[in-house]
Amino acid sequence: MTERVERSGIALQGTEWLLLIALIAAFAPALVALSDVWSRYDYYSHGYMVPLAALWAATAQRKVLPRLPVERSLLGGVLLGFCLMLYLVGLFASIVSLQGLALVLSVACAVYFARGRAWLRSLSFSISYLIFMVPVPQSLITPFIAKLQLLVSGAAIRVVHSMGMSVYRDGNVMHLPGGESLFVAEACSGITSILTLVPLAVFLAYFTQPNWSRRLALVVAVVPLAMLGNLTRVVLTIYVARHYGSEVATGGIFHESAGILTYVLGCFALLAIGGLMTRVLPTYKSHTPQ
Repeated sequence: MTERVERSGIALQGTEWLLLIALIAAFAPALVALSDVWSRYDYYSHGYMVPLAALWAATAQRKVLPRLPVERSLLGGVLLGFCLMLYLVGLFASIVSLQGLALVLSVACAVYFARGRAWLRSLSFSISYLIFMVPVPQSLITPFIAKLQLLVSGAAIRVVHSMGMSVYRDGNVMHLPGGESLFVAEACSGITSILTLVPLAVFLAYFTQPNWSRRLALVVAVVPLAMLGNLTRVVLTIYVARHYGSEVATGGIFHESAGILTYVLGCFALLAIGGLMTRVLPTYKSHTPQ
């Protein structure tokens, strides 16, 4: 059931302001919980930027939205009620991922309820992008990190052996000839690069690539870029530890700079790949978000 409302512009009306304020108040605990996760884990630190990026993406529709019909949807209100119940479950069970998911779904349902299907469709990318601020349940991410650690350490040991360095690997631990050991930690597994570069790649792909196949290709490119970057980081760490000691390799400015440099180079690589795709690949169907 829908109710057509004659209205021009995108300014919020009185009831819509009340709905917005009520949602902010209701989800304040979820925002605090999400912020705590973003601060605690490096691979979720991008969560602070996701709402800002989504808001910017929404402003890209500023010329389209005023021309869309405003049709209040009773179904949107019903779905919003279900989202709030889902949020209560996550709140009482202290499941931050469920709270974040309920928040994103509630934003979508609120738009559907207040403005209708056309507005929801136009803002679908901006709202969907908010999912990147929701942390993956730790029970799922921990085994994935462990597998990445083994993958990177295994590849690194093959590279250093090809360079003529005698290093023994025991799981994620690298034993150097002098008796020193290095541990391939979570930060070197590639998980930070993957989880922080994927939102950037999605944003970049949506606004720079003309079709879904090229957008998907740019997003998928994150995985090899992240793994290659962190493999290089581990190999350099082993090299420095082998020649200058593990304290130099794992402490101080070298280790911190290596992590920052890995991420920065990953960002530049994504930009370069996107630019190369735009210049080299033919464009069969143009699509520029309005």
